[in-house]
Amino acid sequence: MSVTAQGSSTTSLTAQSVEEAAERLAGVVIETPLQFNKRLSDATGAQVWLKREDLQPVRSYKLRGAYNLISQLDAAERAAGVVCASAGNHGQGVAFACARLGIQAKIVVPTTTPRQKRQRMRQLGEGWTELIVHGETYDEAAARADEIVATEGRTMVPAFDDIRTIAGQGTVAAEIVRQLGRAPETLIVPVGGGGMIGGCMTWLAERHPGTKVVGAEPSGAASMAVALEAGRPRDLVKLDTFVDGAAVRRVGELTFDIARRLKPHMFSVPEGRICSEMLELYQVDGIIAEPAGALASAALGVYKPTPGRVVVAIVSGGNNDLSRYAEIAERALVYEGRKHYFLVNFPQEPGALRRFLDEVLGPDDDITLFEYVKRSNRETGPALVGVELGDPADLQSLLDRMRSSRLIVDRIAPDSPFYRFLV
Repeated sequence: MSVTAQGSSTTSLTAQSVEEAAERLAGVVIETPLQFNKRLSDATGAQVWLKREDLQPVRSYKLRGAYNLISQLDAAERAAGVVCASAGNHGQGVAFACARLGIQAKIVVPTTTPRQKRQRMRQLGEGWTELIVHGETYDEAAARADEIVATEGRTMVPAFDDIRTIAGQGTVAAEIVRQLGRAPETLIVPVGGGGMIGGCMTWLAERHPGTKVVGAEPSGAASMAVALEAGRPRDLVKLDTFVDGAAVRRVGELTFDIARRLKPHMFSVPEGRICSEMLELYQVDGIIAEPAGALASAALGVYKPTPGRVVVAIVSGGNNDLSRYAEIAERALVYEGRKHYFLVNFPQEPGALRRFLDEVLGPDDDITLFEYVKRSNRETGPALVGVELGDPADLQSLLDRMRSSRLIVDRIAPDSPFYRFLV
């Protein structure tokens, strides 16, 4: 396949390109563990392994592509410095690479990039990195990075749409096969701009064409699926930035070209499902994953592998901000059907709340939010009530008891705009 990469001439991306990238990365990236996961294996009937790219020095696989590109710059390009746009992880890879190679870097991140990732970029850069915060999305940050290239003559280090970046990310697949001692039947890859899945597919198509490659995208940022359906990259009309490491409005031209030719099996994963998997990874497996890092293993809730087959899911990153866990837990409970919100109009009379607790709420249910506002209307008073069910299957019984009570109750649907104030 002949493609044109930014900053390079027309060249052919092949399995050999990936293998040469692996040689450059020797001694820079670590060979991250490939671990059998009993929880996911028991749940699916397949033999599920997790590739722990969250354990890289920058806690994500992004170092592979960034270093592979930057290490190939000539003396003039190194002297001019580099620039990149990043949602967080790519910037950390660039910062690490530039500190190691002695190259000045400017990294542009959107305002949605967690503070923890910003701090890590500064630390990893060791004085070689300047951080610029611009725009609310990755794409707005990328536009600013393009302006810096035009005005300062720096070399762009794309997060995904460059052959050198793609080849570096593809080294994950070669490493998995070497560690496993064979090619897995299925490889599940998280997809943002498409760099890692492009590199992995390229290498596997030549070396182990029998491996099925599954691409997992957040439902709110499924830009590769949209591109494949349209026959070309297209901007998403709406972009949910919760899965910040994979929230890309438009996939790359090169990565799309690879996907169009090699045809991965694409699945969209609800953000709530990703949150549930993040909590399971943490509480059961002891793995701290960011939303994009849990994306591939979360896909096993929507993609059903053949029982008994060997499946590898890539845990792509572990740069999660601790302050986000409250929102993550909330989203998980809503997705699992355990958390619900209601507007309840209580009659202004003694014992109304007690009757709600005794006659409406189930024995295993819990009130997690109660905000009461007394209005001028003396007959009723509205309250916003959050209920966590002991069992999601108990919802219908709760709704039936609400209908049979004297209360006027409105259920707040999860897709309601009002939910943004609650989750």
